[in-house]
Amino acid sequence: MNRFLTLVMVVALATGVVWGQEKKTAKGKKAEPVAAPKPTPPKGPETFQVEFKTTCGDFVIEVTRKWAPVGADRFHEAVSGRFYDDCGFFRVVPNFVVQFGINGDPKVQAMWRKAFLKDDRFVGKSNLKGYVTYATAGANTRTAQLFINLKNNAFLDQMGFTPFGKVVKGLATVEKINAEYGQSPSQGQIQSSGNAYLKRKFPRMDFIKTARVLKPAAKKKPAEKK
Repeated sequence: MNRFLTLVMVVALATGVVWGQEKKTAKGKKAEPVAAPKPTPPKGPETFQVEFKTTCGDFVIEVTRKWAPVGADRFHEAVSGRFYDDCGFFRVVPNFVVQFGINGDPKVQAMWRKAFLKDDRFVGKSNLKGYVTYATAGANTRTAQLFINLKNNAFLDQMGFTPFGKVVKGLATVEKINAEYGQSPSQGQIQSSGNAYLKRKFPRMDFIKTARVLKPAAKKKPAEKK
């Protein structure tokens, strides 16, 4: 693959969220408002898992905070605020990456678009297959857009792409996300028109239904001696 085109494929235009915008659940009930991102994300757990329910199946991402603390905290903040619900997989390049993280509501997206994060220091975790990383438009421009590596992309390691987690369940689901639209969706159009644009122009695109932090498994009590 041409190196320049490869870099273009992972560069993201940062996007954003407005305080107080409400979404509706599948049953028509109002969900909690999606909050604007804080300048410094609240500290999240040292490790946690997020279950993504999608239109092509489910998968789970496990986050290790020490790999990229700033990115991990923002991801926890965004998932807890239901930012990724109903987001489309708008860039799918087979044997490279699956990218997502532009909110389907343009009003919600507006403030996340420029809620830039400082880069995390690279600690040696590589962009291997299944690892999850923020897309970026340059130094200190991460917001909420993410990509999942579909193969070992170690050449990205020294370009500011620092993994903060990996898919630990359902990688086969990630690999079958619909790739027929490739890189055709316009990020600018998604930001201005949201899911109305995506669902009109790309009707078979796969979407995230919900993304939720999983509760840690309860520790089993040791059996009592008889």
